[in-house]
Amino acid sequence: MEDAAAVAALHAEGFHAGWSASECEAMLLDRAVVGQGIGPGQALDGFVLSRVALDEAEILTIAVARRRQGGGLGRRLLQAHFGALVNRGVRTLFLEVDEGNAPARALYARAGFEQVGRRAGYYRKPDGSAAAALVLRRTLA
Repeated sequence: MEDAAAVAALHAEGFHAGWSASECEAMLLDRAVVGQGIGPGQALDGFVLSRVALDEAEILTIAVARRRQGGGLGRRLLQAHFGALVNRGVRTLFLEVDEGNAPARALYARAGFEQVGRRAGYYRKPDGSAAAALVLRRTLA
């Protein structure tokens, strides 16, 4: 699947432990996974993927190409994603974010997410240290 390689490349650009093309392909083929920003013939400048379970979903990842960061693409992807999730019957959306990722935390705060938990030592950093994940929630409906 051509999209999987592009998704993996963009994901690796933004994350220390990027996903492989085969992992991305499995997610893109999973009927429970909803995505925005990915499609045949589209230039992949950013994407968001969530997994849906009944009336809840979890954002698995959101990635924006470095050259497009800071221009509102992440916000627009999230807004489109909220609509797609509501159309699937999702009422509550969760995600985890590295507590040290100030730009992502600001994006999520502007999008209406609130912190509901913290997972100490959740993420491994390139230097081998660990970072906490903040668990965020947003009501959609």
